Amino acid sequence: MTEDRTTSILSNSELAHLGEGQVAYVRKMKSDELLAAYPGIADIAPGLDIWTLFAANGNPILLANARDVAVAGAWENDLQAVSLH
Repeated sequence: MTEDRTTSILSNSELAHLGEGQVAYVRKMKSDELLAAYPGIADIAPGLDIWTLFAANGNPILLANARDVAVAGAWENDLQAVSLH
């Protein structure tokens, strides 16, 4: 039995846009971590747990104090929410 496979390699640009406009990921972060990664994103007190909804390309879409609020934000934007651990 022979297996016939075709492998395609994605460019960095193609990989960066994979899932764009379709998928968003939800991640719980400390406010300190969020502010370090995105200076000036918002005026947030240090040490808080923040649920963040990110676009497929890694850009933050919204910040929430509860996971279900972040997931609802994905639905409102017609995005499929996935969790990032």
